Amino acid sequence: MTNLKFTDLGLKETLVKAIDDLGFITPSPIQAEAIPVALEGIDIIGQAQTGTGKTAAFGLPLINNLTVKNAIGSIILAPTRELAIQVHDELVKLTKYEKLNIVAVYGGAPIHIQARDLKKANIVVGTPGRVLDHIRRGNLPLSSIEFLVLDEADEMLNMGFIDDMEEIMKSIPEERQTMLFSATMPPQIKKLSKKYLKEDAKHVAIARKELTGSTITQNYFEVNGSQRLEALCRLIDLDNPSAGIIFCRTKKGVDELVASMQAKGYMVEGMHGDMSQIQRIKTLNKFKNGSLKFLVATDVAARGIDVDGVTHVFNYELPQDIESYVHRIGRTGRAGREGTAYSIITPKEFGFLKQIKNVTKSNIERKQVPTVQEIYNAKFKIMTEEVSSIIEAEDYSKFVDIATELTQTHDSVKVIASLLQSQFKNQLSFDYSSDKLESPAKVKGDDVRLFFSAGRRDGLTIKTLISYIKNNAKVGASQIRDIDIMENFAFVNVDNSIHRQVLEKCTGGKINKRRVNVEVSTNNKKKSRNRNRSEEHTSELQSLAYLVCRLLLEK
Repeated sequence: MTNLKFTDLGLKETLVKAIDDLGFITPSPIQAEAIPVALEGIDIIGQAQTGTGKTAAFGLPLINNLTVKNAIGSIILAPTRELAIQVHDELVKLTKYEKLNIVAVYGGAPIHIQARDLKKANIVVGTPGRVLDHIRRGNLPLSSIEFLVLDEADEMLNMGFIDDMEEIMKSIPEERQTMLFSATMPPQIKKLSKKYLKEDAKHVAIARKELTGSTITQNYFEVNGSQRLEALCRLIDLDNPSAGIIFCRTKKGVDELVASMQAKGYMVEGMHGDMSQIQRIKTLNKFKNGSLKFLVATDVAARGIDVDGVTHVFNYELPQDIESYVHRIGRTGRAGREGTAYSIITPKEFGFLKQIKNVTKSNIERKQVPTVQEIYNAKFKIMTEEVSSIIEAEDYSKFVDIATELTQTHDSVKVIASLLQSQFKNQLSFDYSSDKLESPAKVKGDDVRLFFSAGRRDGLTIKTLISYIKNNAKVGASQIRDIDIMENFAFVNVDNSIHRQVLEKCTGGKINKRRVNVEVSTNNKKKSRNRNRSEEHTSELQSLAYLVCRLLLEK
């Protein structure tokens, strides 16, 4: 099937035209296998992970064969809100030339608005809990259902939706066509498929090698637990990813890492289940349009994130199971592109990493965390390339006079070095004073940097935070310094002599009804709030520095 095209699959012209508009010509392996079978009306059990094109694999035959035009004819179940929204958005693109209404339903959004939209729906995409809720309320009639799709069935099982899935499957007319997709086939999913799919259901699978990311370079770095943050920053500073997803095991871990990275100037936000749906959609859109360079997420929150151009995945902490590792690294190296997956582990985690290597058949090579000199060399190379590109473009005429003046009064090499040093100051997140990874608790002098789990969204201000610390820890305002309040968190410097007192007395209290957690921050060097790593070349001085350097290099 190597030369197979979408035009060969038997799809109607309107769908082929929509696919052509999207720029696709050749179907992926799962699409080539599943679409012809599904078009014949046969039930399908498909084994494929996110990123292999399975939405089109079930979406195209579903749209092609759907006959119900004035009622709900199809239900698609997905494990998370993000995946439900993504499937909805992809189906909207595929139905560009069809008169079909597609509605997504999930928790965290007003149910009465969803109920209103369902009255005009033809295809419903939703999480099992919310779909079942609408069925019970009478908002989602099932008498006209022709298709039922279970997307990422194993993940719905892991999230505790098995009873909801079964109740939905029992409620829908048996004459429907069912398509079940799952990365793995645990016993409960096999039992479910045997019970509710027709006897002639066909098993369509992608070879395991397709699931382990053959285009993804995988490496691991072994560090002490306290060195994870600096190791991550060194890797980022060396590779300079255009877009990366960083995984943590817990919501708390996401919050703390986001706070630490934001304080260091990275363009980063977090995503996990405690965030509102509006927040999550807003964050994801920023990541998709490039205004956000890094996304820190839990495994569940990252399900369904399909963003082109993700060059790096960082396992800041290893996942709890091997399948999650496969899902994580599948965020990069999509559609045949090259990707990079880095895992930062401690010595005690090596045994689990070895299991991952054996089960996934992956080549995960050990590497050393970059040295300071390696980072400098990488930055120097980038700067040199940028200098050379502007020289070649000859776009520096307005700086010739000042460049000439500088070389008349100073040695040209010293001028270049000075200007490069001026620009280079803003290239690194850490003040890398040593090649050794260190994570000291002290900030400077006798100050300790503390993390507070409340921020602007909780109505926190500098005044209220100082009052909270004073009233609870019984300390003077003069002992509280350098407060940085962010959207979800805050950082405060306090005297070393009182930091344990603040930790003990301020943890567990409430600020504007938000329970507060206080910890010694892993980010211990205060950075300017105005530093933003995305704002390269925005200042006139930096532009002048670069252009003068390029002119001098030309000489």
